Amino acid sequence: MTPRILAHRGASGYAFENSLEAFREARRLGATGIELDIHASMDGAFIVHHDAEIAGAGAIGSLGLNQIRGLRLPNGEGIPTLPEALETCRGLEVWIELKTLPPALDEALLRMVSAEDPALVGVHSFDHRVIARLGARRPELRRGILSVSYPVDPVAPMAAAGAKWLWQEWRLIDPELVHAVRRTGGEVIAWTVPDAAIAKQLAEIGVAALCGNYPDRLRIH
Repeated sequence: MTPRILAHRGASGYAFENSLEAFREARRLGATGIELDIHASMDGAFIVHHDAEIAGAGAIGSLGLNQIRGLRLPNGEGIPTLPEALETCRGLEVWIELKTLPPALDEALLRMVSAEDPALVGVHSFDHRVIARLGARRPELRRGILSVSYPVDPVAPMAAAGAKWLWQEWRLIDPELVHAVRRTGGEVIAWTVPDAAIAKQLAEIGVAALCGNYPDRLRIH
């Protein structure tokens, strides 16, 4: 099966990362999905941004939504909220990386995600505890864990978090890891895949999806 192509922070190799422009460009380039990052603002809005701080403005968690709306990205656009990003990406697979998520905002996020196609929208995080927490509240939610290590049993962290998708740094993927995950009904998503040659190697060992900054370079011919 040909892997799905996910645009890392949108087509971030061509447009400013996590911007609506980057998401639109990913669609234009034929990506089947989008990966994006969110942080919570001081007043509980979900802001699409990679870093915890906005350059020149401060930590997202110390800023209100109105303050953030007054800021501009280097491409001149405003900083998107999660609803704006989801609207722009509608019809594509979307993976929301949870940089931080206070427990008090769990239900707000779940309500927002539940309004989308459940077969297309999911969450993932380096903080596996957040994924477990959300899964306990919403078992049907698509859930993944991020990893930059190779555990002796790669499936164990997935099982502990209740995740079906393993987001693995591409250099730490081999056939044994892919087979172990697939035997449990899970999928491996490789990130951040740099080019077509690496994409082809990963496709040949059964990786389900490839996430990269240049989605057009990840097509398997």
